Amino acid sequence: MRYFHGCYSVGDDRLWGVNRRKKGAVNTLAALRSIRAARPDGAPIYVILDNLSAHKGERIRRWAKKSRVELCFTLTYASWANPIEAHFGPLRQFTVANSHHPNHHAQPRALHAYLRWRNKNARHPEVLAAQRRERAGIRSDKGIRWGGRPALAA
Repeated sequence: MRYFHGCYSVGDDRLWGVNRRKKGAVNTLAALRSIRAARPDGAPIYVILDNLSAHKGERIRRWAKKSRVELCFTLTYASWANPIEAHFGPLRQFTVANSHHPNHHAQPRALHAYLRWRNKNARHPEVLAAQRRERAGIRSDKGIRWGGRPALAA
């Protein structure tokens, strides 16, 4: 099992990230530091994170305050409220779905190859279509996750 700590810059329309063996505060802090390094001018940065407890530790909060990084947490089970989530759907679709990587080293290579291609081709019709499909899927989950009833098929 591997975890992808993904980052997306709204202003640059750029994705990057690293694969880790574990979730945890140490790896979250490393990802946040990579975000800060991508913006060395010291301007404030707003980072949207899911509500995982590993994102909320005191060490992370102290570092964020010192580094001018505002941590913005989404509600639990509210991926529909995270505007960045749609950018990671195509990543899963093009690198993980129906894949049979021979080992744990091949998958990160495929992920990073996709990220390089995607950052050069951010407006490619296939990327945009995959993002639209991901947004639609996320929106359709909204009612179900919040206790609503699933939409009835016509």
